[in-house]
Amino acid sequence: MPSGQSDARGVKAVVDNNLIVSGLLWGGPPSRLMEAVRDGRVELAFSLSLYAELEDVLHRTKFAERMARREATPAGVLATVMAVAEMVVPSPLAMPPNLRDPDDLPVLECAMAAGAEAIITGDNDLLVLKEFHGIPILTARAALERLGISAE
Repeated sequence: MPSGQSDARGVKAVVDNNLIVSGLLWGGPPSRLMEAVRDGRVELAFSLSLYAELEDVLHRTKFAERMARREATPAGVLATVMAVAEMVVPSPLAMPPNLRDPDDLPVLECAMAAGAEAIITGDNDLLVLKEFHGIPILTARAALERLGISAE
């Protein structure tokens, strides 16, 4: 994700579901990141396994009140994501020895299948890797900085 570079297409990235939920239901850098996805500065790569995880997360009771306050529904959030996502079909990867949480493997698989230029996450188990096969793993704030977008 070259700094200061501008072209007609956005940066292709896998945005971890924790940031998608945070960005659509709260504010701050994750929300600014989702704005960048909506306006095409970030091209969202997604897979069926990430979709299934997002669907499960959105139906959790702990998000019901927040979604109601935002006048959002799980189906509406999923439709929003699918309207901007490029679906890819990942190939299974061997578990990287330095991956602390096996549940994060689908994120890495999606990034490889999409030819992603970044993985954007708030998950410390992914962030500690710093990169995966040359794909930088960034926080929402760091990704926004690289894109030249204010995080506030």
